Amino acid sequence: MVEQKAVEQKAVEQKAVEQRAVEQNRNVAIVLAFVGALQPTPVPLTFLHKLYFGQYGWSVVYFLLGFTQIARIACAIEGLWYLWEGIGGPAFPRVQPCQPRESLEQVPQQVGAIATALRELDQLRQEGLLSEYEFEQKRRQFLDQLGNG
Repeated sequence: MVEQKAVEQKAVEQKAVEQRAVEQNRNVAIVLAFVGALQPTPVPLTFLHKLYFGQYGWSVVYFLLGFTQIARIACAIEGLWYLWEGIGGPAFPRVQPCQPRESLEQVPQQVGAIATALRELDQLRQEGLLSEYEFEQKRRQFLDQLGNG
């Protein structure tokens, strides 16, 4: 019972950390978008928020269009859009929260558990308790779980 409460408390804390990360990412994205829109420099900075999102193709497009007003207008619109999402608009889809260190430490444990489960499945298949089709289905299910994990 005490262990379950500790796990629940840890999950609540992790969710709070993820929420703070999303808020920080949203604020950075808003600032970068408006910097691109309102830049006073001769070198275009319209690509910064796309680069921040890891959208390298779009950042090149925004950089090349940065010498025109098109990219600046697009940055202003996106900055307003990010602001509107923060006020209560739809979810902020582009920025994923950073994983806390605790989550990263759990990855090897998850991989080990899935590897053990796969070995057990293979043993059941070799013993004839699982068909090849059932084995393949479960194996893919475990590997998908590991990929989405």
